[in-house]
Parts: sequence; C-alpha cells; structure tokens
Amino acid sequence: MKLQPKDHLKPKSLERISDEQIEVHFEAHYKGYVAKYNEIQEKLADLSFADRSKANQNYSEYRALKVEESFNYMGVVLHELYFEHLIGGGKGEPSSKLGELIEDTFGSVENCLNEIKATGIACRGWSILAYDLYNNQLVVNGLDAHNNLGMMCTVPLIVLDVYEHAYYVDQKNKRPPYIDAFFKNLNWEVINQRFENALK
Repeated sequence: MKLQPKDHLKPKSLERISDEQIEVHFEAHYKGYVAKYNEIQEKLADLSFADRSKANQNYSEYRALKVEESFNYMGVVLHELYFEHLIGGGKGEPSSKLGELIEDTFGSVENCLNEIKATGIACRGWSILAYDLYNNQLVVNGLDAHNNLGMMCTVPLIVLDVYEHAYYVDQKNKRPPYIDAFFKNLNWEVINQRFENALK
C-alpha cells in the first residue's frame, strides 16, 4: 500500500504557532515519514531483499523493515491526525456527549487539557486523548515514539506532537508555551466527529 501526503491538511495562520514552524514540520518531517514508509513497502515487496526465511528476532533485514514500517506508518497517521484538528484561533467546543464524558473522567475540560499537557511534558513523542473502545472510557496515552507505548483498542481524539521538531522554530527548547499554543488552535468540530465515529 503506497501512501500519498495529504497537503490539504497543512494548517495556516495558527495562533502563536508560525507558518514557518508548520512548513518545516509538515514538509520535512511529515512528508519524510510518508516517503520512508513507501520506500519500506518497496523493499518488503522485493522478496530477494527481505528474505522471510532468514527472519530472526535478534536481527534480520526482515525484522528491521517490520520495525521501521510500524514507526514510519504511525509517524504518518499521528501527524495527519495532529494537523487535521488545528485551525487558527481554535473552533467550537466539546459536544454535549464528549463534554459530559470529559467532566465525568477529569472533572472539567481544563483538567483534561492539563492532563494532556503534563503527559506531553513527561513523554518524548506524543500525548493523546483517546477513547478506549475496550472499557468505553477516555484515557490520556503518552508515547515516547510513534510505535512505542501506544494503547491498543483506542481511538485518538486529541493528538499532541511533543517532539522538538513541532516547536523548535518558534520556541527553541521550551515545550510548555508550545503546548498552550496548541490548545488555542484546536478544532473541536473535528475532535467531536472523531468521538462520534468512535462511538459507532
């Protein structure tokens, strides 16, 4: 399966996140994951390159490709979810159903965002508010890498990229003000639709 970059997802005119920052993040990092995923697919399709008979958990070309396949694929997916729900100055608010579940779980929307922020500061890669399909509840999941520590059976609702490439142009090494800016640009209409899709 070959992936194509989704250029229509690139946000512009965000509040306190510059177009220059988005340009580097979108064009170099996101599109880089798309390109590497496609390169891996080509190598996996070449049976002489990725010899399945030599697969080994300690080291094999096939193992290396499978590990990097998951890393690059999730790099694509998480970045698309991230860019998709950003809009200049933010839009909307949690739906009544999502808002009620947020309040039941965290006490308030503010507490929920604080939990996402704390997780984003504690983890190296991502902080994700997700709907847990297994227990029908909200969880905040922290990932050190795209394919590392993710909870199974969850649907991402809010996806916060906390790798330095997401903020170094604007904030250098200061993560907290970037996270605050991220929250100011959330499109709750997209988040609410993700939640409705998860409930289905």
